[in-house]
Amino acid sequence: MFVKITVGALLVFMIFNLFKAMMIMLKGDSQEPMSKYIGRRVLTSAAIMIILLIAMATGLITPNPRPY
Repeated sequence: MFVKITVGALLVFMIFNLFKAMMIMLKGDSQEPMSKYIGRRVLTSAAIMIILLIAMATGLITPNPRPY
């Protein structure tokens, strides 16, 4: 259950950074670089993938055996 909550929180954080970068892009004359938020988004997605791989390897979560 903890893994699912952590992944969900990281997904919300990733979407927040996406919208923050969008607002900077739309303003155009901001002092903050947009790449800061895009980089956070990429780092968050990499962390999600690592957490999922570790959780599957340790048996905390199990993948669906058959999709149909």
